Amino acid sequence: QLRLVESGGALVQAGRSLRLSCSVSGRSVEHYAIGWFRQAPGKEREAVSCIGAKAATSDSPYYKDSIKGRFTISRDNANNTVNLQKNSLKPEDTPVYTCTEGPRPANELWNLGGSYWGQGTQVTVSS
Repeated sequence: QLRLVESGGALVQAGRSLRLSCSVSGRSVEHYAIGWFRQAPGKEREAVSCIGAKAATSDSPYYKDSIKGRFTISRDNANNTVNLQKNSLKPEDTPVYTCTEGPRPANELWNLGGSYWGQGTQVTVSS
């Protein structure tokens, strides 16, 4: 049974750092694209960062322009986990973050979303 479980959401002060994790069960993360999306109340879901499957693509990770340079996506094959390191957090980084997975190149995951989704983890950044 495929499962995606996000963790790491917390209440933090602006300027601090936070690492979110997406733990995948049922398939190896190195064979599939994994992405992070977020959604604030009253707004549409938006892609934050996606990384391609190592066995299927050599694409570089995709990042939303507003967070590029502050956030870093990485794959931890030993723990079958994809992480999102979030530095220099701002109040606008507060939305719920959800990871997604799919047998797609990173660009398709960015544009369309994946085949499976986790339940999300809440990030709250105080001023």
